[in-house]
Amino acid sequence: MEKIPMTRAGFVALEAELKKLKSVERPAVIQAIAEARELGDLKENAEYHSAREKQGFIEGRIKELEGTLSLAEVIDPTKLSGAIKFGATVTMVDEDTDEEKTWQIVGETEANVEQGKLNIKSPLARALIGKEEGDSVEVRTPGGEKSYEVLKIEYI
Repeated sequence: MEKIPMTRAGFVALEAELKKLKSVERPAVIQAIAEARELGDLKENAEYHSAREKQGFIEGRIKELEGTLSLAEVIDPTKLSGAIKFGATVTMVDEDTDEEKTWQIVGETEANVEQGKLNIKSPLARALIGKEEGDSVEVRTPGGEKSYEVLKIEYI
């Protein structure tokens, strides 16, 4: 199977979620199922069915997280330098609007546009890979062609 690249912070966040699911959420839902069973007829017991549904979601998420963590390849951006690659924090300017944006290129599981974390598989990240400071980048987006200039590359 293919390794899943991620930063140390992304790996730690997934581990924390897995630990919470196993130590807090799973026991709580098991308790809720036990309490719902005590209420009697399970066919018309909404609490029971709700708890079972939640249990299914929790178990599925646990399996997903365990699979992702087992394939994780943790990359430390602070040990990298040079042209843009995984883990780089890139400051760039939109050549049409002069709007500056800063993105960190991260793995699929930790991508979050609101936090400035860009999925390595996104069109913008793919266009940025290998570029240097001062380079111009053309990206085809759903809104049309965009041009950016790379202002700064950091590995933090």
